[in-house]
Amino acid sequence: MKLWGGRFKEGTNKDVNDFNSSIRIDKRMFKEDILGSIAHVKMLKKQNILPKASCIKIEDGLNELLKRLENDVIDIDESSEDIHSFIEGLLTYYIGDAGKMLHTARSRNDQVTLDLKLYLKGYVPLLIKDLVELLKVIYNKAKENIDTIMPGYTHLQKAQPITFSHHILAYAEMFKRDISRIKDYLVRLDEMPLGSGALATSTYPIDRSYVAKELSFNKITLNSIDSVSDRDYVIELLSVLSIIMMHLSRFSEEIILWCTNEFNFVELSDEYSTGSSIMPQKKNPDVAELVRGKTGRVYGDLVTLLTVMKGIPLAYNKDMQEDKEALFDALDTVKLSLVTFTGMIDTMKINKDVMKSGAELGFTNATDLADYLVKKGTPFREAHGIVGEAVLYCIKENKGLSDLSIQELKNFSHIFEEDVYDAINLYTCVNGRNVIGGPGKESILTQLKFLESFIKEHELINFDLN
Repeated sequence: MKLWGGRFKEGTNKDVNDFNSSIRIDKRMFKEDILGSIAHVKMLKKQNILPKASCIKIEDGLNELLKRLENDVIDIDESSEDIHSFIEGLLTYYIGDAGKMLHTARSRNDQVTLDLKLYLKGYVPLLIKDLVELLKVIYNKAKENIDTIMPGYTHLQKAQPITFSHHILAYAEMFKRDISRIKDYLVRLDEMPLGSGALATSTYPIDRSYVAKELSFNKITLNSIDSVSDRDYVIELLSVLSIIMMHLSRFSEEIILWCTNEFNFVELSDEYSTGSSIMPQKKNPDVAELVRGKTGRVYGDLVTLLTVMKGIPLAYNKDMQEDKEALFDALDTVKLSLVTFTGMIDTMKINKDVMKSGAELGFTNATDLADYLVKKGTPFREAHGIVGEAVLYCIKENKGLSDLSIQELKNFSHIFEEDVYDAINLYTCVNGRNVIGGPGKESILTQLKFLESFIKEHELINFDLN
């Protein structure tokens, strides 16, 4: 069913119909389209804009359509222009001429953005749920590895000893910020656009606040032109999704490195690995690699919408139909990535001894050796130079700092005493850093306590907002 055509002498070219159609993409919003229409017709009845009997007939028909579509009794006809025309046409087919009254005081322009906002109000909170599940896995891994020493890196060069717990809790902070961004976004999303019409509202005495309340929106939009031409809420969400994927991609990159023979810090389970068609020995981290690859895909979805919107004059233009394909692609990609990535981390084996051995190489305790001298009265810059010379000596002699005899150390500074060995022991280096945010055990226990509270707080959220 076309929602227009009276002004045209000729039918639409078939190629144009195919080109113009969006039902393949927007059909997933059938529930939101029907719920929006039910709220709309209730308002029309309340305001005496349409006869009560007609409104009841329309509402009953819409409820029946929703039930049949949800139970797959009816197939969505993809030859329709979009989900909106399909629903209205089907309604008219079932209830007759009363169905033709449904679109009174409404345009597809405000209907489309209402449907999409309703869809996102229901879908986006589920991403918080997925992120919380990932945080639970990180929490458990961190709790199990409070004493698992590993090398910390800067510039991908060994820097200072930390713990695996400390390292993965850094990602917990990133994902906590992602949740915070989603919550902020949901506040701005919560504005009801229906009643804006094509761009200039309506001459009918509609009650927009009533519709907003029926659909659980907190407020209504305040400018009808902006209401129908706004896709900030799509672009902002795509930005949030891109940041989530960036965090997953950084984590994935480290997993890819860590499960190489050269690192061997972790081993992925067989369930989350794949093999090679030619090399029998291979166990590939395809999940992590795909997350890393799909991050570029989500970035592309964001750039698509930014590019679509950059030159559009007010108000609605057909270009904006391109919003949903990019948005739905990003939503599906992020959700699947989160679920699969969480399972991969949950089943990942940590090679604790290998991590510790990695920290014992590369002079990760060099800063602590310099700090030892500082605490004995040597200015830090001078201590830095002394330890640098000691490192150079160790490289030449193929030794670690802890391997040097007290006499060898005294060749660099007479201040060194026997207590230096305890000062540069890896456990001392790590657990001496109990500043808030640090790798020391007390600090990690505090970080875990905060993460546990955050998880419990967000488990209480009602994710089914519709």
